[in-house]
Amino acid sequence: MNKSKRKYKYDFFISHATEDKDIFVRELASELINLGSTVWYDELSLSIGDSLRRKIDLGLSKSRFGVVVLSPDFLKKEWTQYELDALVNKSMSEGKVILPIWHNVSWVEVSNYSHSLADKVAIKTEHEDINNIARRLFSLVEDVDNQLVVD
Repeated sequence: MNKSKRKYKYDFFISHATEDKDIFVRELASELINLGSTVWYDELSLSIGDSLRRKIDLGLSKSRFGVVVLSPDFLKKEWTQYELDALVNKSMSEGKVILPIWHNVSWVEVSNYSHSLADKVAIKTEHEDINNIARRLFSLVEDVDNQLVVD
């Protein structure tokens, strides 16, 4: 077991709006798991009676990367802002943490929401299918794992 797997229980925490589950997010989580990633995704990680805030905080702290699915619905919600704030805070101490995916949003919409997010290189769902997006994300985990083995 490498250092990375000991520090992080999950490769990815997926932050998203509920409205995007059926269209995109559920299949993305499934593809990442099929590739061998560990994923914190609410439908798989929450059980009846759980404290939503505590479980999300734990998931965020135990995840190497935060996949942020920016969509029109994401930009309107307070709960997604809470998750994003936590990921921004985490990135201050851990570096590259936030992996943005733009789903049916423009640069102007993202920039109006957050200038720092608009500055990050993002994957756009209009240009790539879910399988390719999952492979691109998974390759980041492989790259980090390979660097830890070399170090």
